[in-house]
Amino acid sequence: MYEKVKAYVEHYHMLAKNDKVIIGVSGGADSVCLLFILLKMSKETGIPLHCVHVHHGIRGADADRDEAFVRRMCAEEGITLTVHRENVPAYAREHGLTEEEAGREVRREVFERVLREQKGTKIALAHHMNDNAETVLWNLCRGTALKGMGGIAPVSGRWIRPLLCVKRAEIESYLGKWGISYCKDKTNMQNIYTRNRIRNEIIPLMESRMNEQTVLHIAETAQRMRTLGDYIGREAVRLLHTCAVKEEEGGLLLGTGDYYRIDEALRPYVLYEAICTAAGHRKDIEAVHVRLTEELLKKQPGRRLDFPYGLTAVRCYEGIRFSTQKMAAREEEDAGFQLRIIKKCESAETFPQKNYTKWFDYDIIKNTVKIRHREPGDYLTIDKYGNTQKLKQFFINQKIPQEKRSRIWLAADGPHIMWVVGYRQNQMYQVTDKTSRILEIEFYGGEKDGRDD
Repeated sequence: MYEKVKAYVEHYHMLAKNDKVIIGVSGGADSVCLLFILLKMSKETGIPLHCVHVHHGIRGADADRDEAFVRRMCAEEGITLTVHRENVPAYAREHGLTEEEAGREVRREVFERVLREQKGTKIALAHHMNDNAETVLWNLCRGTALKGMGGIAPVSGRWIRPLLCVKRAEIESYLGKWGISYCKDKTNMQNIYTRNRIRNEIIPLMESRMNEQTVLHIAETAQRMRTLGDYIGREAVRLLHTCAVKEEEGGLLLGTGDYYRIDEALRPYVLYEAICTAAGHRKDIEAVHVRLTEELLKKQPGRRLDFPYGLTAVRCYEGIRFSTQKMAAREEEDAGFQLRIIKKCESAETFPQKNYTKWFDYDIIKNTVKIRHREPGDYLTIDKYGNTQKLKQFFINQKIPQEKRSRIWLAADGPHIMWVVGYRQNQMYQVTDKTSRILEIEFYGGEKDGRDD
């Protein structure tokens, strides 16, 4: 079995000569086998090892026994050890998790911390082929896509799983052959968790009634699904670039024209990449978010969805615009205005031809000029005859996305809008031969630092 695991480690490039490996050791058969396999490799390669044991504060005297066993084993083998004690039930209550979820989270945090403290490079876990089969079945029962069907990855960043190529029976046989003792966790035989029921009831039934190689075949299929998933992921990223553009304010615009030219089978994966790219995260972005975005594409402009990480998806005329609250806040922080009154004279500068610097006839302004965002009742004068238009209708005519309308700056004389910054100046307030004083408003910040000269 050692040669089989060694070949598996080499195939996936799990270890290099400059590595230092942090090993999670519970004291059970799987982790003890992993430790002795890596010990043998360490003697051949010189790669240093450090063990970590997490006491979950759940199984009372049995957990204390496991800790003592791991301490004794590491001392006998001359391996350094870190032991962490955590009240997992209390942690689960505090964070709103199941004890199983809390245990995983605690272990991950401890392993990452010890990796930093020990200046390690890899974290080795003892998942094996049966674990992989159980994971695939559990994912299928809950509903999953390609990623879930791929099961447990042999390598995920600095996390490695050298035993995924062997079954539980092979591990127990290896330990028996070499007379290596280990602890038995009685809760593994209790069907109180879904995974335990899959392990103790469903897979044995499939092996006895359907195919004794069930675990192997599921693991092989998972490997093919991972390979396929990796390819589709790369293809989705490539296709996303053909139908989406990053906007200057930091958002992402997915154009429907190019999107619908993508093969239907790949569209959900492209949408997933779009959501993850816009959110800046992958964790917590799930199939339901992709499905909702697909439905949003069929709705009228103006409809929106709220996703994790403050991400919003808004149906606009061009397609779907993704943006985050941070982007909007950054625009607000960057924006600024400067107002000054100029006395008009014959030598005065002509009207500035700049999108972000405007002159207004100060003498006809009725109220204190306010720089603000839209409010109910706002309107513009749109021609020299005094015809007016509601600001909302102006936005619609200009096809300004609804999610951007509330962020557009306005110069307002009461409800009468003098200037829609970046779009239009109210014709009524323009400087004429009769103007004696000029109000100059200069906007800076936002697109191109607020200037488009």
